[in-house]
Amino acid sequence: MIYCDLFSYEPAVVNLDNADENAQPAAVNKTLVGFIHVEKADEENLAAVETKMVKNLKWAARKNGTQKIVLHSFAHLSESKAEPNVTKALFNRVDERLCSSGYETHQTPFGYFLNLNVQAPGHSFSRLFKEF
Repeated sequence: MIYCDLFSYEPAVVNLDNADENAQPAAVNKTLVGFIHVEKADEENLAAVETKMVKNLKWAARKNGTQKIVLHSFAHLSESKAEPNVTKALFNRVDERLCSSGYETHQTPFGYFLNLNVQAPGHSFSRLFKEF
């Protein structure tokens, strides 16, 4: 997770056949960005993974004084990946739970490699790692 003064992206390359073809660039200020990778083994206990993900994202957002959270799929960096439909469904459930808790959420376009702009301050809680 990285707290960003500015996080922006632009869809660059489609990497899933069913990706939303209307994906647009976007920018979010003062936000926590969860760079999230869902592994194949996580499929066996999705409810626990979901709960832990929500708790960790809320904790990190509070530590950085923000109510904004971006969910960004980072799965292309690992050999162990959950099925894309499982990952997207998990993101949607986490998004819903965060919204119902008063957070402003945003999901980056699923199924794309993105050009990213990450402007992050250099303080102790701006970069955090948690295993879900």
